Amino acid sequence: MLDYAALAALGAVIREGSFERAAGALGITPSAVSQRVRGLEERLGAILVIRGQPCRPTELGRALLAHLDRVRLLEAEIAPALGSTGAGTPAVLKVAVNADSLATWFPAAAAAFGRDAGVLLDLTLDDEAHTADRLRSGEVIGAVTADPAPVPGCRTSPLGNLSYAACASPDFLARHFAGGVTAAALARAPVLGFDRRDRLQARWAREAHGVELDAPTHWVPSTHGFLDLALAGLAWGLQPLALAGAPLAEGRLVELPPKRRVAVKLHWTVARLPVTALRRLTDAVRAAARTSLEED
Repeated sequence: MLDYAALAALGAVIREGSFERAAGALGITPSAVSQRVRGLEERLGAILVIRGQPCRPTELGRALLAHLDRVRLLEAEIAPALGSTGAGTPAVLKVAVNADSLATWFPAAAAAFGRDAGVLLDLTLDDEAHTADRLRSGEVIGAVTADPAPVPGCRTSPLGNLSYAACASPDFLARHFAGGVTAAALARAPVLGFDRRDRLQARWAREAHGVELDAPTHWVPSTHGFLDLALAGLAWGLQPLALAGAPLAEGRLVELPPKRRVAVKLHWTVARLPVTALRRLTDAVRAAARTSLEED
């Protein structure tokens, strides 16, 4: 049998980043936290946490914490039948979501879920092409993802398309594309990138103009910052239509010819657990997606 008090200590160390902060969160001494974690490591014969600033779980440690998360959800599910008042630590659903979904349609799902679920959300941001990896590693229990590949122990359902337009300010377009959007102009004009894994701008350049994009890039890891800097005339980039629609209609942004839009197909992948909160979250995510995302 696993020592769940020791697992809780391990979880606190990873969540808080250090043994000292974990002790404060648990209301015990740092020595007690250390003893519980070290005792669990000795019983299992493996290192579970990499000591550092911050502390990080090993692969086995991450798997054990994923197990603990699931146990807590199942305990919360049966608490009413056991006569529990539910006054303890609230259950938490860990979900990976991409930044553009969080900035557009996902808040409606989170709000609908949170109104009566009695369960907290712990959201992890990652690129939509990589959120499913968070699920495979056990870090989260559900993910909004562009990866439709099956995940063991999970079910996947399509949500719809998040559409993007290649946009720039009128001034930027006049300065950098006066002679048209050509391969040479695309190689020179500054472009926005969310992070080093963001290939959306390159995809648009390939599909719209048949060129491999290799342009000076401003890295902006913020959906709203992405839009604001395009409006300010810093660079061009792919903007979610849910955010860029109004600036485009007002003429504060213009689409780069040939006005070819990019659709990112999103899916909801979630663990197969008989937990009411997980089903409610799935229902809320699907409902919000039906309202906001485009169908194929």
